[in-house]
Amino acid sequence: MIIETERLILRPWGEEDAESLFKYAHDPEVGPVAGWPPHTSVENSREIIRTVFAAPEVYGVVLRATGEPVGSCGIMFADSQHSADTGRREAEIGYWIGKPYWGQGLIPEAVMALLSRSFDGLGLDAVWCGYYDGNIKSKRVCEKCGFRYHHTNADVISPLGDKRTEHFNIMTKDDYAKLPRK
Repeated sequence: MIIETERLILRPWGEEDAESLFKYAHDPEVGPVAGWPPHTSVENSREIIRTVFAAPEVYGVVLRATGEPVGSCGIMFADSQHSADTGRREAEIGYWIGKPYWGQGLIPEAVMALLSRSFDGLGLDAVWCGYYDGNIKSKRVCEKCGFRYHHTNADVISPLGDKRTEHFNIMTKDDYAKLPRK
């Protein structure tokens, strides 16, 4: 599946993307705030592409202007690694983008495309989006995209093994139907 937006192409990751992935995912300011360790090598990034990024509905966030993947986003279901306690017709959206592209509105653009895919394409009833306490950039993405705060879980063990507070937001199919369209 390939999803196109005004500035982005969301497409499956390929092993040929490993160098670009490493370029952005090795930055210690990118992964740890989201709960995952910085990539340690191009081969480490290639292994992530083969495993984690091979899941259905995981996309490279590719700049239309250059063709380079600069981040990742995906729709995660109850049968994959996720944080939200999703129901049968629910999923969670996750995302990150390389530091040079922070603050440009690219991830909200990608998330809106994934919301369309979730509700219009996959027929989901609700989509969750969570972030760890202190990750203001992810909080802003949730707000910009129209998610509503739902609840907070304290003392969650992150994939890095530390205890964190995680905030969860939700968008229902009805919420999505009320969003303004371009």
